[in-house]
Amino acid sequence: MKGNFGALVLVLVGSVALAVNLGLLDVNFIQLLRTWWPLILIALGLGMFFTPKDDSKKNSR
Repeated sequence: MKGNFGALVLVLVGSVALAVNLGLLDVNFIQLLRTWWPLILIALGLGMFFTPKDDSKKNSR
């Protein structure tokens, strides 16, 4: 899930940035970041919470 979460975030950010560059969206990224920066922390925390743990150390003897 960790790799999928990172990939999904990159695709979403890239899509929005492309839409802004093409003039399809009128978004002020600085204002959005000032307002919604806690949401980034929540998303990172959820991504870490739902990432499966690596249990390979427990099974190797």
